[in-house]
Amino acid sequence: MSIDVVKEGCVYTSCYCEENVWCLCDKIQKEYPDKIEKCYCIFISNKKRAIPFWRQRASKREDGQVFWDYHVIFIYQPSGSSAMVYDLDTTLTFPCDFRRYYEESIKDDRRFKPEYQRLFRVIPAAEFLQTFASDRSHMLTQDGQWMSPPPVYLPIKTEECSNNIQEFISMEKEINHGVVLSLQELLERFMRNSDNT
Repeated sequence: MSIDVVKEGCVYTSCYCEENVWCLCDKIQKEYPDKIEKCYCIFISNKKRAIPFWRQRASKREDGQVFWDYHVIFIYQPSGSSAMVYDLDTTLTFPCDFRRYYEESIKDDRRFKPEYQRLFRVIPAAEFLQTFASDRSHMLTQDGQWMSPPPVYLPIKTEECSNNIQEFISMEKEINHGVVLSLQELLERFMRNSDNT
C-alpha cells in the first residue's frame, strides 16, 4: 500500500534532496492530510559525512554507487503494511518497498569500514515541515558560486529560523530533531510489518 504520488508530479531539484523531501511532505499534508502522521523524513549521514549509496541517478557506475555527504528520503509506513520509500534520486521504483530499497540501495553496512557506517535521523513529516529551514548557504563555494543551481522557489524557513539544516544533517543524538537510529534500529522500525513481526 502506498500514497498515490507519481515522481513526475513532485518538485525536484538535483542535489537538494532535503528540499525535495520537504516539498513532498508538504504535498502529502495538503493532498492526503489523513496520512501525514504515518510519514517520515529520514536524513542519512555520519560523522565523516561520507556515506555509500547505490542505485542513484547521479552515479556513472553500472551499480549506481555514489558517496554522498548526506542523503534524505521519505518513508510512508501504513498500519499493517510494508513501509514504502520515496526517493526522487533513485533508479529504483517510486515508491519502492522498504526491504528492496534496503537490499539494493542502502545495503548491509557490516562490511564497511566503521567511518562509513551510516546513521539515520528519523523525523515525523509534520514535525519536519514545522521545523526545517535552509538558506542554501551550504551549497555555495568559498567564492560564492553555486555548487549546483538552487531551486527556483524561495528558501524554506520558519518564523523562528532561516537556517538550521546542519542540525538535521548532524547525527549527534543530543540534537532535538526526531531520533537518530543505527541501521539495525532502522530495519527493526520499518521492516517489521513486512516480516509480520
